[in-house]
Amino acid sequence: MNIFALFEDRVTASLERLAERGAIPAGLDMRRVIVEPPRDPTHGDLATNAAMVLAKDAGTNPRALAELIAAELREDPSVVSAEVAGPGFINIRLAPTILHDVLRRAAQDGEFFGRSGQGAGRRVNVEYVSANPTGPMHVGHGRGAVFGDALANLLGFAGYDVTREYYINDAGAQVDILARSAFLRYREALGDTVGPIPEGLYPGDYLVPVGQALAEKYGTALRDRPEEEWLPEVRSFAIAAMMQMIRNDLAALNIRHDVFFSERSLTTGAQDEIKLTIEDLRSRDLVYEGRLAPPKGQPVEDWEDREQTLFRATAFGDDVDRPLLKSDGSYTYFAADIAYHRSKFERGFPLMIDVWGADHGGYVKRMQAAVRAVTAGEGELDVKLCQLVKLLRGGQPVKMSKRAGEFVTLRDVVDEVGRDAVRFMMIFRKNDAPLDFDLAKVVEQSKDNPVFYVQYAHARCASVLRQADEVMPGANKPREQLGEIDLSALVDDAEIDVARKIAQYPRVIQASAEAHEPHRVAFFLYDLASSFHSLWTKGKDLPQLRFVNQTDQDSTQARLVLVRALKGVLSSGLSVLGVTAPDEMR
Repeated sequence: MNIFALFEDRVTASLERLAERGAIPAGLDMRRVIVEPPRDPTHGDLATNAAMVLAKDAGTNPRALAELIAAELREDPSVVSAEVAGPGFINIRLAPTILHDVLRRAAQDGEFFGRSGQGAGRRVNVEYVSANPTGPMHVGHGRGAVFGDALANLLGFAGYDVTREYYINDAGAQVDILARSAFLRYREALGDTVGPIPEGLYPGDYLVPVGQALAEKYGTALRDRPEEEWLPEVRSFAIAAMMQMIRNDLAALNIRHDVFFSERSLTTGAQDEIKLTIEDLRSRDLVYEGRLAPPKGQPVEDWEDREQTLFRATAFGDDVDRPLLKSDGSYTYFAADIAYHRSKFERGFPLMIDVWGADHGGYVKRMQAAVRAVTAGEGELDVKLCQLVKLLRGGQPVKMSKRAGEFVTLRDVVDEVGRDAVRFMMIFRKNDAPLDFDLAKVVEQSKDNPVFYVQYAHARCASVLRQADEVMPGANKPREQLGEIDLSALVDDAEIDVARKIAQYPRVIQASAEAHEPHRVAFFLYDLASSFHSLWTKGKDLPQLRFVNQTDQDSTQARLVLVRALKGVLSSGLSVLGVTAPDEMR
């Protein structure tokens, strides 16, 4: 039950009645009209910008139009008051029965409250992580992994048909370096003295077991063969080992993908998909042979002025046209990426969301241009950039991992602080803002630790319901009887504050899904938990506000509905984020 969507419809109906009477022109564009919580909750339950965004088209001033709309809304029996404020906003105060209906619905629906058909089954491909299969994932990968997974959860909850995809970059030079690094560990496992790891190879200890596995499988058969013979076999073996390691690390965060798409498959399958993509673009005059000016700031001696095969990226909003072939005739990374996204579209995904590291920010415009080109404008690519994570312990930078050799692994962090702490804190900041992740802070049991604070609220709800079952059997009614409970006892400001926030949850889900921003759910949960903890504290000081009052069954039953509604929303929101909702905190 989304009261904001409900009243957007009622505001629209009010405007249509005004148009029918000739008070305003017919056919106004209502798409900018929104109903939202007022900035100051003392002003009411809802606020609308209708008069502000429509006054110009209606040929009047915002306050005059607002007065007309407010007069219409006052005729609604569920509206207690509709007042014009400031330059033309309308603040609406609802009859208590509206919030009561929301609470009953939330208590009955439990963790399904807020689920919607907003996406209408639209297929969406969310590609995230896609770390090069050359070693264990670091904490920066973890932020993209958690963000992408939470976004996929959110979209699924909002009614989209979501496919979670991982793009395996197994066709570049880095996987040849991986193979040479693994071969060195293979020789080491056979007893050869390899000395220090040469510069340019991967030095981490994570390749030691890969070398040992190669030795177990091949014995000495590969040792004396030329590189061109052993490289393909070792490369495939090492990539498979690295991908298994990555899958295991992701599983520790409860992240699983539906599709693992191999970059190499674009050119090693039944047909060369990159070549076909270039030919398709060329047939539509979107590929040509030409020269590019040197990049700004590039020394002239480093610039190769040559005729190249170029994609007309500028025709689709990019700054310059982009090369598709290198000087040796091989494909550029960009050409492969175009073919890959063409594959997504051909597999039935008009909406594509890519989650990338912030260092790929300069690549966004060209990739969006490419998607518009290869899909003839029918495809949409939204790229979400995840900024860096600074790992701290008690405010001090954390040292590098011995296993990885160059960075702290994601698995080390998960093993130390737990999955829930990692997942919640990776979302508890907008994805394009840098994140300080303090290993000491995220395990504190305090208000300053958001994941603890939200989970503790859920555990407190469960504790209230257990207490009610123990001391007042029958007060906590079955789900099917909740609609009969009188909620008029919920009159304290702190109770109303919690109820209003519960009513906002469906709108939060809708807005978060539209914007592809799961951090909004985390912020909302913390705010909701804060209101509940304040109510809990107030009840300790004022016995008449306690959730379970053995001398007053009516108020107890009303407050148990509030608690059940709250518990369901907390459980739902935490589930969207991929975080557990514990009934007890130990």
